[in-house]
Formats: sequence, structure tokens, C-alpha cells
Amino acid sequence: MALFSAQFRDPRSTEYDFISLIIVRCPGCEKAARVVPAPEDSDPGGRILFRPRRLVCRGCGLSRVWSGRRVGLSAGTGQPATDPYFGMPLWLQVETRHGWLWAYNLEHLDLIRRFVQASLQERAPWYDTGQKMTLVARLPAWIKRATNRDEILRAVSRIQASLVAA
Repeated sequence: MALFSAQFRDPRSTEYDFISLIIVRCPGCEKAARVVPAPEDSDPGGRILFRPRRLVCRGCGLSRVWSGRRVGLSAGTGQPATDPYFGMPLWLQVETRHGWLWAYNLEHLDLIRRFVQASLQERAPWYDTGQKMTLVARLPAWIKRATNRDEILRAVSRIQASLVAA
């Protein structure tokens, strides 16, 4: 299908590196909305996961604020993914025959695309960093299999097209 790049080296990203912008389906108008850190965050030194967030939709003007202490990170690919703060469905997701492929934002989706596209996928050695499980290491086995490469890349293209159509 596509030309494959030769090499991918794990940048040691985690899920937390992508939660500063999450694209979700607006509960008001069903268009793409954004979950971003609240600008009035008075504690910029706090843990990034628990900083106040704001859901903003340019389509209908909806704005909600989250300042709770419970976060629900998506676990697995067996069902549609939701954002950790408001529980809204992610915009960047599509169902495949293996499960749901999803990403919080375009940067996250691009990391998945680059990993799948590469013919040589080098992961970070577990002893080279304090964190043992990077985002790439936590990808489901069906995404990592070379036999699924074309299908995953088509799914990534469909996800990108859904954002452009919005």
C-alpha cells in the first residue's frame, strides 16, 4: 500500500505526553471539540494529569470545566475510547476487525503511524530509562504485527480524513 520508512526509534513517550490536547466529540453538536488545560490553572507546578481542564467546542460554543481528582484513562481496544476527564468519546478513533484504534490528538496518531509504517521498529531498552513501559511498548499486539500493517495504516488514514471532514 504505502512506502515504508526504514526505521522507527521509540521516543519514550507516554500517554501523559499527549493529554495536553484531546480531540473529542462534542456532547452538544456532535462536532469535534477540544479538551485543553484550563487557562486559569493556578498551580502550573502540579501533576499534569490532575490539572483543571476545559472542554471547548467552536461549533456550538459549549464550554465545560473539569477540576476533579478522578481520571479515567482508556484501557484496551475492545471498546470505543473516551477522554480521561469528561468521558466524551474521542474523535480520532475507528473500529477495525481487531479492535478500536484511537489517539488523543494528531501528534499521538502520527506516532502510531510512524511506528506501524517502519520496517525496523526499535523500542527503548527497559534499563535505559526510569519508565519501563512507553506508549509504543503498551500498544496492543495486533497493532505491532507486520501482517496488520496495511490495515492499520488505512485505519489511520480514515481517522485523519474524519478530522478534515469535520
